[in-house]
Amino acid sequence: MPIQVLMPALSPTMEKGNLAKWLKKEGETIKSGDVIAEIETDKATMEVEATDEGTLGKILIPEGTADVAVNTPIATILADGESAADLAKAPAPAKQEKAAESAPPAAEAKSAPTPKGEPAPAAPSAVAPPDPEIPQGTEMVTMTIRDALRDAMAEEMRRDPDVFLMGEEVAEYQGAYKVSQGLLQEFSARRVIDTPITEHGFAGIGVGAAMSGLKPIVEFMTFNFAMQAIDQIINSAAKTLYMSGGQMGCSIVFRGPNGAAARVAAQHSQDYSAWYSQIPGLKVIAPFSAADYKGLLKAAIRDPNPVIFLENEMLYGHTGEVPKLDDYVIPIGKARVVRSGGHVSIISWSNGMSYAIKAADELAKEGIEVDLIDVRTIRPLDTDTIVASVKKTGRAVTVEEGWQQSGVGAEIAARIMEHAFDYLDAPVARVSGKDVPMPYAANLEKLALPSVAEVVAAAKAVCYR
Repeated sequence: MPIQVLMPALSPTMEKGNLAKWLKKEGETIKSGDVIAEIETDKATMEVEATDEGTLGKILIPEGTADVAVNTPIATILADGESAADLAKAPAPAKQEKAAESAPPAAEAKSAPTPKGEPAPAAPSAVAPPDPEIPQGTEMVTMTIRDALRDAMAEEMRRDPDVFLMGEEVAEYQGAYKVSQGLLQEFSARRVIDTPITEHGFAGIGVGAAMSGLKPIVEFMTFNFAMQAIDQIINSAAKTLYMSGGQMGCSIVFRGPNGAAARVAAQHSQDYSAWYSQIPGLKVIAPFSAADYKGLLKAAIRDPNPVIFLENEMLYGHTGEVPKLDDYVIPIGKARVVRSGGHVSIISWSNGMSYAIKAADELAKEGIEVDLIDVRTIRPLDTDTIVASVKKTGRAVTVEEGWQQSGVGAEIAARIMEHAFDYLDAPVARVSGKDVPMPYAANLEKLALPSVAEVVAAAKAVCYR
C-alpha cells in the first residue's frame, strides 16, 4: 500500500508551517534519508528526510503552500511493484502497525494462550478506568498535557503562596514549550522567575529556598541540561533530610522534558529515569496521561521531599480527559491498571505507554488479552500492583525508551523474579531503546527507539513459549 508522508512537527510547539520547496519530483526514486522537501516556520527552515524507500508517487501539497497543519499528508511514496493506480486505495496503516506484521509467523498459527488461573475476560476497552477517588458523574475536560501541567502549577500557586516557579524562559517567553503560559501575568515576576542559563546555579538557589521553607518548582529546559545541576540534586536535595537527622527538609520539584524528542540528537535525547530512581531521598514520577500529569504534579508540589518529575516532550501536545474537580490529586507511588486481560502483563510508563497501548490493540486482534500497567511513579515503585498482575497472567513484558542495562525494566524484572517467580510461565521480556547514543537522522532515530512491532513480538514470544 502507498505510504503517506505527513507534515512534520519541527518543534513541540509547532502547529503549522510553510511548504517552501519540493526537492524531489513525482516519479523519482526515494531512498531512506533523502531530503525531499524544505519546511519553513517563523524560526527556521528545515529539511524533510524520507524515512521510507520507493518512488515519490504523488505530491499532495504544492510548494509555496503556507500554513500547512502538522500531520497533514503532503505526499505519498509507492513501494516496489506499486503503481499510480494504487494511490486510489485506502491509506496505509500506521507504519508501526505495519511493522507488527513482521512478527514470527509461527506464532500466527497458534491459538491464543490460556490465561493464568481464570478464563479470558471479554475484550477490554482501551479507555483507562477513572481513578477510584473521582466521584461518579464528574465532568471530564479534554486538554493537552502542557495545559494540564500549567493548571496544576497555577492551582498550587493559588493555594500556597510559598510555591514559585523558576527556570530558563519560564516567565517572559512563557516556557520553552509553553507549559507556563499565563503564569507570569497572574503571579508576577516575584513568583515566576526567569533565570540565567546556569542549571547548577539556579538549581542550587532552588535547593536553598526549599531548605528555608519555600516550595520551588525548578524547570529544566531538558533533563539533559540537569547534568550541570546533578550535584545540587543528588548531594544537596536528596540527602538533606538524612544528613540533618530529619531536622531540615527540602520540598522541591525538579521538572521538565526527559528522554528522546524528535531529531535533537544524542546530547538532548537521554532518558534519566533509571539514573534518578536509584537515589534514596528522591521520588521519581513519569506519567503518561493528561489526568496523571495534573494529579501527580499537584501531589509532587505538596510533597515535603524532593521530587523528580519527568515529562516527555513528544507528549506535550497530546490531549486527554482530566476530571473537573476543585482539587484533583493522585497519590504518589500507585500504578494504574489501564486495561485488564489474562494472557500477558505489559508494564510501562511515560511515552513507553504509547507503544504498549498500540501493541495491546494489535494483540487483542489475535485473541491475546493484555493486562496493561502504567506504573506512573518509578520511585517508589508499586510492586504490589505489578506482582498481582503477573500472578494473574504468568507472563510479563516491560517497555521503556531508555537503555536496557541497569534500566527501570531491569528493576521491574528483578522484583517480579523475587515476588512472583513461581507464577511465571516464561522469563520476563524487556523492550527498550537500543544500546546506542540517539542518532540525529530521522530514519536512524526511529530504529534506535522501541517499536510497536517489538512489543507485539515480545508478548507473543512469552505467550507461545
